[in-house]
Amino acid sequence: MKISQKGLYALQAVMTLARRYKDGAIRIHDIASDGDLPEKFLELILLELKNARIVESIRGAKGGYRLHRAPSEIRLSQIIRLIDGPLAPFGDADQLRHLIARDAEHRALYRVFLEVRDAAAKILENTTIADIISNPRPLGTTFRKRRSAQNSR
Repeated sequence: MKISQKGLYALQAVMTLARRYKDGAIRIHDIASDGDLPEKFLELILLELKNARIVESIRGAKGGYRLHRAPSEIRLSQIIRLIDGPLAPFGDADQLRHLIARDAEHRALYRVFLEVRDAAAKILENTTIADIISNPRPLGTTFRKRRSAQNSR
């Protein structure tokens, strides 16, 4: 999967707002400074996030942006899909299922692509902004921990 620079900026901005969630509205300048983000580009990104109801804007002297929902309710997948489209490098799941059904010669290859797509999507669907800001951890531990927790139920 490839995440664009715009996608990274969006994630960084949301993480900044999440870290300062209890502070109320944060000015664009402060969000940009915190993440070393270009302010004009950030304005466009925040507008897109606002239209998707991930952030909200507050007018006035103490205005700025804040998260529309708690960081624990915002999934990485929501932001990535909004900014960059599908989560996986091999197309969407329906497209891959269609190829599996239609192309017998390459069916096994498309099944692998579908498994990769599903695994990436599960990790991003199961990781919230709160997870990222409150618990930095070694690469790959999120999905394994959740999977073993789900299997032990």
